[in-house]
Amino acid sequence: MYKYNKDKLDYERITKTKLFKVASVVVILSMIVGFSMAPRASVNNLSQEEKLIILRENNQFNETKLIHKIKELNFKFPHIVLAQAYQESGHFKSNIFKYNNNLFGMKEAKQRSTVASGTLNNHAYYNTWSDSVIDYALFYSTYLYSIKTEEEYYEYLKQNYAEDPDYVQRLKEIIKTNKLKTKWK
Repeated sequence: MYKYNKDKLDYERITKTKLFKVASVVVILSMIVGFSMAPRASVNNLSQEEKLIILRENNQFNETKLIHKIKELNFKFPHIVLAQAYQESGHFKSNIFKYNNNLFGMKEAKQRSTVASGTLNNHAYYNTWSDSVIDYALFYSTYLYSIKTEEEYYEYLKQNYAEDPDYVQRLKEIIKTNKLKTKWK
């Protein structure tokens, strides 16, 4: 094989090494183009039943997913938030949690942003459990944004969140018993 050299105005023989390098570049470029043009699996190719199965599996609750969601939303005192979910949902067994997807015993908000779908059994209900965590984040960002210490947080909860005078003590016991502070490291 030959290549025309403009500087010398003559043809030069291409060595096998140069030919191999050029061929390698062409192969790599064609692979990149091929992969980028290849059809990808998409939601559009799934049946309605497959979409529902994926949604159901994705929305299924477990504590690991809850911890991930709390981390994702970057709460300042995540162990307290998790303890509240334990307390308010009866360790994820209460009817308010089961039927309303409500982890925090929240009432439907009237004076702040909310993702609640309405009220059921005198509590906010949500389409998914993760919506409940997002709504708690909206509550948190509205009323607790200036809290700097755990004690300020507990004091706010004692004064404004729960009717039970032992609520804060119960949260502290849940945190200690379940070693919730260690789940954030």
